[in-house]
Amino acid sequence: MLTVGGGTKVYLATGATDLRRSFSLYTIAEHRLGFAQPLNGDVFGFINKRRNLVKLFWFADGGLCVLAKRLPTSTFRWPQAGEQTVAVTPAQLQLLLSGIDLKQTRARQWWRRESLPPPPAG
Repeated sequence: MLTVGGGTKVYLATGATDLRRSFSLYTIAEHRLGFAQPLNGDVFGFINKRRNLVKLFWFADGGLCVLAKRLPTSTFRWPQAGEQTVAVTPAQLQLLLSGIDLKQTRARQWWRRESLPPPPAG
């Protein structure tokens, strides 16, 4: 199974994507979704029309990686279309790939550090 670090950003394309493509998902992330640097280590997720196949695309250790997961009898609970992409946490990605519906779960209240402030100029 894919292990994604806590600092990694995960973006899910909400609309259906033609997943006959493999490494050309890079061009979709760059042009259709508008990410200028899809090779920075972020993970991009795409789903097919039937919602039973997910492909993840990322750049790691000097090469492009594509992971596919197909469900033989069920479907993934992917975020609904509305925006082009939805940002999720690595933990939420693991839940999605495990077949858990994120709308049926809720995170408990606990302190999370937001992004670090920029360093002082000078």
